[in-house]
Amino acid sequence: MVFDSQWEGPLTGRDSLAAELVPMGKERPRLLLIEGQEGAVGEIAAAIDGVCETQRVSIPEARRLLRDGDADCVLTTADSFTPLERRLDESRTGDVLRSIAGGVCLYELSNGIVWETERFTEYHERTRERVAHACEQAVKTFEMGMNSGRPVALRRFNIVGGAEDQRWFEVVVSPVRSKDTSEDADSDAIKQVAAVVWDVTATRQIQHRIDAIDRAGREMVNFDADLVRKMNMTQRLKVLQDKIVRAANELLHFDHFAVRLLELSTGRLELVMASGLSDAAMDVDLYNASEGSGISGYVASTGRSYICPDAGADERYIEGLDAPGSSLTVPLLLEDRVFGIFNVESQKLGAFTEDDRQLAEMFARYIAMALHMLDMLVVERCTTGEALRGTVEGELEEPLEDLRCEAEWLRGRQSADPETAEHIAKILSDIDAIRKRTRNVTSGPQTLLGADKALSESRQDPVLSGRRVLIADNESHIRNTIADVLRRRGCTVDVFEDGSTAIKRLDGLFDELKSGGAASVVYDVVLSDIKMDDRNGYEVFSAAKRLDADLPVVLMTGFGYDPHHSIVRASQEGLQCVLFKPFQIERLLDELRKAVAPEASVAESGD
Repeated sequence: MVFDSQWEGPLTGRDSLAAELVPMGKERPRLLLIEGQEGAVGEIAAAIDGVCETQRVSIPEARRLLRDGDADCVLTTADSFTPLERRLDESRTGDVLRSIAGGVCLYELSNGIVWETERFTEYHERTRERVAHACEQAVKTFEMGMNSGRPVALRRFNIVGGAEDQRWFEVVVSPVRSKDTSEDADSDAIKQVAAVVWDVTATRQIQHRIDAIDRAGREMVNFDADLVRKMNMTQRLKVLQDKIVRAANELLHFDHFAVRLLELSTGRLELVMASGLSDAAMDVDLYNASEGSGISGYVASTGRSYICPDAGADERYIEGLDAPGSSLTVPLLLEDRVFGIFNVESQKLGAFTEDDRQLAEMFARYIAMALHMLDMLVVERCTTGEALRGTVEGELEEPLEDLRCEAEWLRGRQSADPETAEHIAKILSDIDAIRKRTRNVTSGPQTLLGADKALSESRQDPVLSGRRVLIADNESHIRNTIADVLRRRGCTVDVFEDGSTAIKRLDGLFDELKSGGAASVVYDVVLSDIKMDDRNGYEVFSAAKRLDADLPVVLMTGFGYDPHHSIVRASQEGLQCVLFKPFQIERLLDELRKAVAPEASVAESGD
């Protein structure tokens, strides 16, 4: 039973009220009186004293008692309790309100929260207080809008609530429209507002992680140009790898992962960096294929991410961890082209969710951009070298040609003095040497500096003489030049034109040792190019270390170019050194001396 707060009519008799209130078959109905209400409600309560069993309760208590069937009716004023709530559980509207994922409440500026759904009552007291404060602010906004002629339909708030664990909630507040259309109705007053509250903690946490990954990603691709240009490829990759490892651990909580890049000519997925994976996992050969190359091959082939909740039950899974549980693999994309994969492993079953997949895909895009930028720096250096060659040669050509003409003129007018003729010949020879050396210096990785001088000398080197060296390089000019220089220094040299034949030789020697015999050949040092058509420098390095963990390996690459990122991996496993073409041949000899006899090299440098 609901009375308007302005009701001033005479009270009906006691018996009439009893007949109105007493349900059929019930002598003393239980009547709820809302606390804090006087006036007509109080008079009516006094008039029916003894007819009903009365109980003074708050609005939320009244709602709960009515819902549970512990009361027959409630007596209140219309502005404090809506007719809808006489029996919430018996109304279709009540079913709709209970189906809402969040909590719902009604708020009055003078009385606070006057009604709430069961879900709302479950919120912590701090959360309820902050919802009430948001409603208070909304009421003021609605009234200001009405006064200015620009009514506001709703207000949206984000609040922090909960107990010890901080929770985030979204609150949407809207004015309650009264059905009273009489002339006396105060249409400018907002009597009640309704608030719907959702717990958005999970969404907010995901957003925080996305924001953190975005910051880390921008830092990942933010290379200081001046600083990076001074680094070789190994140093650049080390900087990038440190950034990736830190972000993967701190932001994504990925402790075990691998990055593989696709080699277009072979379709092979080359491992460029890894953290926490077993040696067996890192050494496995994977290709861009939907079948037969594990999950990584499938992702590279299809361009689609793959969540493996149970590695032991997935036939596509290839060993990653010693005790595998689950994995997540996403493609590395550049302009919708797959050029690698990012794989994450966990020892727990079902460790990765759809949220993890989305975050990993976002992270992978930054990895792809960073790797692409490093490669572009190498391309820029190569292009700059080619442009420099043309510029230098063009600038020197005219004065060198003038010198040659002057020398020829002197030769035509020289006397029979042999000494003068010798000097003129020396001038002409030096002019040709300047032209040749200029081409060599600006030709980039296709040449070696100082090779002509080294080849003109044939003398035994006290440290290198008698040493056996394996050379692998698919550039015939490079491998043959190095081999000739080393032979002139007294070395025995085995030359291989590609990585496959070099690895085959090393693995063959390893098999000889495994069979219990002695190796037919013992190498003192291995010298290999990094980029070859079939295999890469890291694979030659690995084969050498399988044969002999102490066997020194020197890798070579042009302009620091390392498409498979062999240098970083090999450096972590005992690489002797890296030479960046074009290098001085004398530098190579120094590094080989250090590799085969470090004590002798130190003593020699000390002298």
